[in-house]
Amino acid sequence: MSSPIVVFDLDGTLVDTAPDLVASLNHAVTQAGVEPVTYGDLTHLVGHGARAMIERTFAMRQKPLAEDMLEWQLKEFVDFYHGSMPGDSLPYPGLVDALDRLSGAGFKLAVCTNKPEKLATRLLERLELIERFAAISGGDTFEVRKPDAAHLLRTVSNAGGLATRAVMVGDSLNDFLVARNAQVPSIAVPFGYSDVPVESLDPTVVISHFDELTPDLVSGLFSK
Repeated sequence: MSSPIVVFDLDGTLVDTAPDLVASLNHAVTQAGVEPVTYGDLTHLVGHGARAMIERTFAMRQKPLAEDMLEWQLKEFVDFYHGSMPGDSLPYPGLVDALDRLSGAGFKLAVCTNKPEKLATRLLERLELIERFAAISGGDTFEVRKPDAAHLLRTVSNAGGLATRAVMVGDSLNDFLVARNAQVPSIAVPFGYSDVPVESLDPTVVISHFDELTPDLVSGLFSK
């Protein structure tokens, strides 16, 4: 029987990246004369990758954004973010112990994020977490991204797992939609960047702290 696999979102789930996302976004948009964003804006901006963050910021500020400016802004964001990693980003409390518990029980671990793959792997390397994951897929790894089921299913396959023995852990709508689309159970964490209570997004279960993420909890979801 294939080992169970737990697939994690990255921003707002594994790692609190808010300070560095805001700093990188503001580094880019202020060069175009756009008013900087705040932490309070972040929940409305994240979830679809850096390109969407920039597009949403310009839309929020009612500023036009031509394709050539978007490419320039994206380069500014990525270069600043990549160069400053890990900055102030930190794993959420209890995460490392949870990963140890799951790995110790023979579970595989993977990451499925809409963050560009280069940025995701760089961040996990700098935080000394990358060796824990059998596969890491970003928003540009495949031709599709969350909430398309194929993003999650191909991540699971690349990690050597099976969808019938997989669980998705996330903090926002795309995570629970991709799980639903892939017919995989989901675990929600409420401390991330969702702009609505995660309970309203219909995950399979909600945990309040990574102390609650145990092999027994995950295994119990396969029969639900």
